[in-house]
Amino acid sequence: MQRLFALYVRTSLVLRILAGFLAGSAIGLVLRNIPGSAAAMHLYIEPFGAVFVNMLKMIVIPVIFFSLVVGTASLPIQRFGRIGAKVLAWYLATSFAAAALGAAIALAISPASGTTAAEWQAMAGQMAAGAESLAAPKSAAAGFRDLLLSMFENPFSALARSNFLAIIVFSILFGLALGVLSDSIADPERRTHLCRLVGLLSAARDGMFKLVDWVLEYSPIGVFALSIVNFGTYGTKIIGPYLSVTLGVAAGILLMIFGAYSLLLRAVTGRNPLQFLKAVREPMIMAFVTRSSAATLPVTLKTAREKLNVHSDLAGFSLPLGATINMDGVCVHLPMFAVLAANMFGLHLTPFALVVLVLTTVLASIGAGGVPGGSLMLLFIILEPLGLSPQQVSVIVALALGINPILDMFETMNNVTGDLACTYAVAANEKLLEDKAGE
Repeated sequence: MQRLFALYVRTSLVLRILAGFLAGSAIGLVLRNIPGSAAAMHLYIEPFGAVFVNMLKMIVIPVIFFSLVVGTASLPIQRFGRIGAKVLAWYLATSFAAAALGAAIALAISPASGTTAAEWQAMAGQMAAGAESLAAPKSAAAGFRDLLLSMFENPFSALARSNFLAIIVFSILFGLALGVLSDSIADPERRTHLCRLVGLLSAARDGMFKLVDWVLEYSPIGVFALSIVNFGTYGTKIIGPYLSVTLGVAAGILLMIFGAYSLLLRAVTGRNPLQFLKAVREPMIMAFVTRSSAATLPVTLKTAREKLNVHSDLAGFSLPLGATINMDGVCVHLPMFAVLAANMFGLHLTPFALVVLVLTTVLASIGAGGVPGGSLMLLFIILEPLGLSPQQVSVIVALALGINPILDMFETMNNVTGDLACTYAVAANEKLLEDKAGE
């Protein structure tokens, strides 16, 4: 028994996670065909996966807070504006590229062409109630207003409610305030107090990363349980009716990861993109399984520091920000359902309508939130400007509900990879890659 445990510990964490995913998927598909197994899965297996997701959620808020405050306070104020602008520019550029790519693939595949709306509506029938529940609060104007107001609120309330955007805004502002004070205060004693405060926050951040290591040791078990429940519940049957949509989204995301990001990294860093993808495979797998870029953030930060050698201050600023506003996978995903809707209901997408679609997709994706299924509610924002009625929009959202668990895995993996690619590109450009053995 001790030898087995020693072998388990010595085995690479990535291999353990992959083994858990593959074994769980196979067991889930087998259990799916056994009568009465669904209740047993949710009663006895799902809690082990839920514990893993909850542990990630437990640490993600303090990781965001401490990383952003320390990262912002430690970056030189003279360079902060330029670095912050570059991070935002890269995120916006890749989001627009993803939305344009998603629209192009959707037009090429043209999902639902040659079918009738009645066929798809019948397929969506069992999901209609869930779609209607998402519809009420999601107008574009209300979405922008709510997004803007949610950025500024009581930080303790934001921490309690996991309002990531408000936490990020407060953390950046607080870190900037500490940085400006430390540069402007002449009193040595007060400067010492500020340095001690930043050092204390830095120690708290390091303590959180040690906690991340402990949580990751449990991750193969959590992934194993999640895979059993996911494949035992959904199986592969939901892929069939949506095959063109599934393949289109998966193709777009693979093109972003192996095409757009690879070209970006080759052009900016001059390094082999395959080495980058090999280094980030752990957060990619974690994002695929958990379907949450926010929950994956502790792993993403750890990988940026230890595998990519990105300066911890830049990683602490860029990656929590990216987990909230950089949703390239969502930008690939949403245009597919817009073209699906146009084909179903006989709408003609003019060049101007396509430009509006791309722009609306990028702006809406900023509010997606790094949580499972966060993109579903955004369908109301991007579909209404196309001229669809609320009932027609609800049909599309109902269809999306049916396939979302599969698409969400791919798009979350894309989101996390995009965060790391942009952060690594900025780090290389700004000479914020630390010299370590193996770099």
